[in-house]
Parts: sequence; C-alpha cells; structure tokens
Amino acid sequence: MSQTRADAAMRPSAAGETTQPWLRLLRASALVITIATVAAILPAGLISGLNAVYSVLAAAALVVVFFGITLLIGHFVGLRHPRAALGAFMAGYLVKVVGFGAVVFLMGTPDWLVREWFLGAAVGAVIVWQATEMVVFSRFRFQLYDDGASAGERGAHGTV
Repeated sequence: MSQTRADAAMRPSAAGETTQPWLRLLRASALVITIATVAAILPAGLISGLNAVYSVLAAAALVVVFFGITLLIGHFVGLRHPRAALGAFMAGYLVKVVGFGAVVFLMGTPDWLVREWFLGAAVGAVIVWQATEMVVFSRFRFQLYDDGASAGERGAHGTV
C-alpha cells in the first residue's frame, strides 16, 4: 500500500501553461547579461583602463535595450492577442535591426570608445543573450488546445 502512495507521489503532475513567458525571458537574459558584463569589466579595466570599461558597458546596454524591446513587444501583444505574438516578434526584429544600425552608424564613434572591447562585448552579449533565451524558452509550456472544456461545455459542434 505504501509503495502505491510512493509511486503516485513520484509521478509528474500536469502543469499549466507558462505565465508571462516573454517577461521571464527578459528577466533571465538580463540577469545573465549582467553577470557576463561584470565578468568582462574586470579584464577590460585591468588591461585597457576606464574607457574599455565604458565600452563594455555601452555594448551590453545596447544589446539589452534592443533585445529587451522585442521581448516587451511580444509580452504586450501576447497579452491581448497571443496568436499574434510571433508576428510581433518578426516586426520587432526588423525594427531592431534597422534601429541598431541607425544607432551605430548615425551616432558615430565617441572619443572614449575602445572599439575592440566594444565589438567583443557586443558579440559576446548577443551570444550570451541568445543562448539564455534558447535555454529558457525550451522550458516553456504553451497550451495549444483547450483541454479543460468538458464535452457539455463544447456545444454541438465541439467548440466552446
């Protein structure tokens, strides 16, 4: 009898859909980027000085802002129209690429920017951000079907 209870306790239970997935992605990615940025600031400051630290911070901030904008678009569109979230991501991606290019090329290069540290930090931040998004996203649960509606609630044609 106790073996049956133990077996029941060990069985995985059904879990619902992930709540606020895009904000979870934003929080997780921002946390990992912060850790990676702090890790990059130390050698940048020791090897190349304060301007390298500013360059690493600027690169990380640029990546966080532009990737964060896309996740916020997905969050707010997903709240109102969940099926439109991925389309909003595509539109956000286009805006992000154009916006990123405009910021980099129209602003020019500030005098304090150390190009090598900025480029390395930007590429590293993008890789870390994308890897974090993939890991966190792979753990999300999306409900595709309304399994909760009983036969009586579905009506004559199987719709709710």
